[in-house]
Amino acid sequence: MIPLITGAEITFWIAGPLAVLGGIGLIAFRKAVYAALSMAFTMVNLAVLYASLDAMFLTFVQIIVYTGAIMMLFLFVLMLVGVDTPDSLVETLRGQRVAAAVAGIGIAGLIVFGIGGALAGVKPVGLEAANAAYEGNINGLSALIFGRYVFAFEFTSALLIVAAVGAMILGQRARVRHKLTQKELSKVRMKAYADQGVHPGSLPNSGVLARHNSIATPGLLPDGTVSDHSVSETLAARGVIVDAPAMSKATAELFGSIESTMAEEGEE
Repeated sequence: MIPLITGAEITFWIAGPLAVLGGIGLIAFRKAVYAALSMAFTMVNLAVLYASLDAMFLTFVQIIVYTGAIMMLFLFVLMLVGVDTPDSLVETLRGQRVAAAVAGIGIAGLIVFGIGGALAGVKPVGLEAANAAYEGNINGLSALIFGRYVFAFEFTSALLIVAAVGAMILGQRARVRHKLTQKELSKVRMKAYADQGVHPGSLPNSGVLARHNSIATPGLLPDGTVSDHSVSETLAARGVIVDAPAMSKATAELFGSIESTMAEEGEE
């Protein structure tokens, strides 16, 4: 007799390997953007698995909250900070590697036991009984969250609020020094110019006196040299700056031709 194959089983054998491939890509890809996209791909496949188990609340939470909000926020932050910025290899927290190794062993054990139970023929426990008791998955989750586990839910909400407020407080920089006035700042700039030769005035922005007006094109000083402070450090770290030496050489040649032409006209 041919065993009956359900739609949930077909979905599992399609979305399950794809989720595993996304997890492998998270570890294997060297670029942070590709790793973030791999994790988002894994989360989408997890949402498909939740839907196949009739867990519609978890399905939409997985897509809207985790994939649509948190992972996209990670991706935007990586794009803003710079994907080629090297990470520090210095361990700032003691015991971090040991804790990571223990957590990795624990996760590996859960995977091995899960696969072993599936191969041993252990019948998985679905959500049919729980959904039938509360007339739907969303009703069942609502009854558990706002009924049996209401205090744990409230404590978790308070913890998240405290964490958010604490992050904002820690992110604020308290002023411990006197705020310099415009007169004091001008004196500091002139002293830096006298001691170190730092330009006291404002430097040209990106694209000023250059052939292009792109934000990645360094601005040029009146003598044709490139102003290193005219472009964002993020763009410099990502390596998308227009070739400054070639541009400076072309500009110097242009200034040289103009000077030679003016000198010839003066001799005439």
